Amino acid sequence: MNAEQVRSQIQAGLPGSQADVRTPDNTHFEAVVIAEQFAGKRALQRHQLVYATLGEAVGREIHALSLTVHTPEEWAALSAPTGR
Repeated sequence: MNAEQVRSQIQAGLPGSQADVRTPDNTHFEAVVIAEQFAGKRALQRHQLVYATLGEAVGREIHALSLTVHTPEEWAALSAPTGR
């Protein structure tokens, strides 16, 4: 799998989400995922939602996946200028 395939699969499994996926070797991936579905969920639950979108590819084509997961509101707060 490549980064685009992983991104597409995450976004298809979490409608309305945004995913930025990077990989140096098409087996180790880093993804930032922003999804409304994460609201009210703990980090582990959010990761489980993302893993569910990738199914059996995790542990096969995807050897490692590092996730950063946020709701759109959390992402907006992180991206907002600090006024410094």
